Amino acid sequence: MAASAVTERSNGMGHGLKDFSARIKGFYGDVRTEVKKVHRPSFKEVRVTTWVVILTVMAFAAFFFVVDAFFSRVVDGLIGYLTR
Repeated sequence: MAASAVTERSNGMGHGLKDFSARIKGFYGDVRTEVKKVHRPSFKEVRVTTWVVILTVMAFAAFFFVVDAFFSRVVDGLIGYLTR
């Protein structure tokens, strides 16, 4: 069993390199095809997306500010209650 595995590996070495180079060529061909499909966004798309990001960040900041203030008061009250 082990001898057959070694024989298969040694017989396939040269073929493996050819197969590898064919796979690399195929990969670069696929990359070129995909790069041709990419388009640059228009200025309007960039502007709209930027505003969406800014508003989303502001909404999350407000949310975490409120949550932080709430838990800060809860913890301060708990510490004050426990240290009396």
